Amino acid sequence: MEFINSIFGYPLGWLMWLCYKIVSNYGIALIIFTLLTKLILFPLAIKQQKSSLRMARMQPKLEELQKKYGKNKEKYNEEMLKLYDEEKYNPMSGCLPMLIQFPILFGLIDVIYKPMTHILRIPSDVIKLATDIATNNGSIMSYSPQLLAIQGISQNPQPYIDAMGADVVSHIQSLNLSFFGLDLSQTPTLALNVLIIIPILSGLTSFLFTMLTMKTNPSMQQQQGAGTGCMTKVMQYIMPIFSLVIAFQVPAGVGMYWIFSNVFSTFQQILLNKKYNPKIAAEEAEREYELQKKKKDKVKRQVVEVKEEKTGKVTEKTLTQKEIDRQRLAAARKRDAEKYGEEYVEVTDDDLKS
Repeated sequence: MEFINSIFGYPLGWLMWLCYKIVSNYGIALIIFTLLTKLILFPLAIKQQKSSLRMARMQPKLEELQKKYGKNKEKYNEEMLKLYDEEKYNPMSGCLPMLIQFPILFGLIDVIYKPMTHILRIPSDVIKLATDIATNNGSIMSYSPQLLAIQGISQNPQPYIDAMGADVVSHIQSLNLSFFGLDLSQTPTLALNVLIIIPILSGLTSFLFTMLTMKTNPSMQQQQGAGTGCMTKVMQYIMPIFSLVIAFQVPAGVGMYWIFSNVFSTFQQILLNKKYNPKIAAEEAEREYELQKKKKDKVKRQVVEVKEEKTGKVTEKTLTQKEIDRQRLAAARKRDAEKYGEEYVEVTDDDLKS
């Protein structure tokens, strides 16, 4: 896991370093960092929204399949995959942007765990010296030796000054890891303190964003029912709970990232819905599908007046497509028989097959 975190943490570390250099405040730098990552991933968000749009437009056809093969899951899934193939739609395409969030999360954790490496750009040998002093001073081993060293320097800087020099210690002390009085290097706990707000807001904003997405994307319900909506169940239930639980186990900076990310994602979703709205697309597709269905039914069926020989009563009769074809072929044969003086031959079912 350390190796994976480092791979994604290195490029994100440079981005976070740039943000911090501009504002010299960790919390504000985190907001800018989150906004920049959202802008970088915006093309993928557009792709995901277009994928949802295509699914919404297929909704009437999927509902028709559900009516026909709802009791036969195997047949339904077979026909559904045929439809996806015809429409050139990949049901897994909507999961990609969500999956990309995990590497960013791993990288972000590495950036937050190692502020000396990514933000202060202190040489690795000096960092090792500082973390060795921190762990040798009787402190409990931390998830982040670097954050432990920063806390140690804040509480008792003298051992670090003796080992590394006053300039290095002063450079580390200049790092501002607070945001409106909240120490983002600390890990929130269930104790009644101000940091508990971060995990709660993290889970709440994740839930609200999920509800917005579900409300504006009715096709996700169809995906869930079809067994292909991996993103649906994950977004609806698991992600908010995941944000809440994990935010109690990592530094508050990770939870703050989730909060800002969810807020920016909500505004992004509202913006995308103005141009690519799956709900409107589903309604339009439904109207178009019903119109085409009516036209098809009109072609297939025809209402004619029939006069009974005995009573002379005139009634309406609906002809099927087969009966219509039979009448047309019979009329054509009668015309040919009269024109060429040939014998009229009754139309049979075999004639209609040809």
